[in-house]
Amino acid sequence: MATVKPFRGYRPAAQAERIACPPYDVINSREAREMAKGNPFSFLHVEKPEIDLPEEVDLYDARVYAKGRENLDNFIARGLLVQDSKPCFYIYAQTMNGRTQYGLVAAVSAQEYDDGVIRKHELTRKDKEADRTRHVDTLSATTGPVFLTYPDQPEMDARVQALAQKAPAYQFTTPDGIGHSFWVMDDDKDIAAVTKIFERLPVLYIADGHHRSASAAAVARKRKAANPHHTGQESYNFFLAVIFPSNQLYIMDYNRLVKDLNGLDKAQFLEKVHEKFEVEKTGQARPGARHQFGMYLDGEWYTLRAKDGSFDAQDPVAALDVSILQNNLLAPVLGIGDPRTDKRINFVGGIRGLGELEKRVNSGEYQVAFSMFPTSIEELMKVADAHLIMPPKSTWFEPKLRSGLVTYKY
Repeated sequence: MATVKPFRGYRPAAQAERIACPPYDVINSREAREMAKGNPFSFLHVEKPEIDLPEEVDLYDARVYAKGRENLDNFIARGLLVQDSKPCFYIYAQTMNGRTQYGLVAAVSAQEYDDGVIRKHELTRKDKEADRTRHVDTLSATTGPVFLTYPDQPEMDARVQALAQKAPAYQFTTPDGIGHSFWVMDDDKDIAAVTKIFERLPVLYIADGHHRSASAAAVARKRKAANPHHTGQESYNFFLAVIFPSNQLYIMDYNRLVKDLNGLDKAQFLEKVHEKFEVEKTGQARPGARHQFGMYLDGEWYTLRAKDGSFDAQDPVAALDVSILQNNLLAPVLGIGDPRTDKRINFVGGIRGLGELEKRVNSGEYQVAFSMFPTSIEELMKVADAHLIMPPKSTWFEPKLRSGLVTYKY
């Protein structure tokens, strides 16, 4: 059973488009300072509060988290964020390139994350997890939503579409061309019906936001241990999420760049690639199906096709294209043993286009690039259901969720 809980969110009283900001982990501090310049309403002052401190202050200094708490409190005190009078669900829709995805905004259970009802497919880095844990604990709030998904439910779709016929509380388009619409679901009958729909679902899946989920769960465990009267219903037992039906999601390719050919010349390299792949010079940059790869080398595009028997098709992780490329080419041929730490490999999200791969190889910065066929949501679910972990940089979801449209405060 998946628990979704309505809550009294803190939302923009006005100027939502000036408050809403990108997720904390897709821009660095320099970019955040530039983006928030001249905009005291930007939620970046809460999500990346180091922008209000001298640049020499360490990102993990206690003053950074204290400034985040101060800024959130000020947003509320100044009336920029106002709390709803009753617990609500919310609907958050995003439109990109003519496609719209509709997500339910709710509080979800930290205990269900620990128990595996909310399923993950990625490892978390301890430093990043510790950073967000301190942010959540100091602010007593989850400010950036976790991106969850579930197998689509027609009854849920119908309720969302009915609400979407009404005027949204907020509607705006960000400079990247993404449309954002936001509705408040405050009708008690709708809330009860939605709660029951999710109670029928055995699991939810993390699409994006593993560090945010792990951090919120860590704070819940910490506060539970410190509360002798813990009941499980305290607000710290839940965290902010936007939950989308799986059939509406768009996963983009997550491509690879490698600095050198590991001491091989072009002919030697191609000969070794031939051992596990069919190689054809096609001029096509984008692979057309699973188990196909584009390879840009010496100014030309090749298509690689994984040979039958070169991977375990029954293993949900080994059968992923990112695993096939890693296990049959990047590691044995190019010597990239650990793509998490090896400085010779870099990753480029599909949102930047395949021309970015050509540009960086042509510049001499990298010697070879690989374009990937996007991982499917079904593949993600299979890995999560098997309680396994995907290789790093397996999925790139677009569009990204904006922070600041609603905040869940403890």
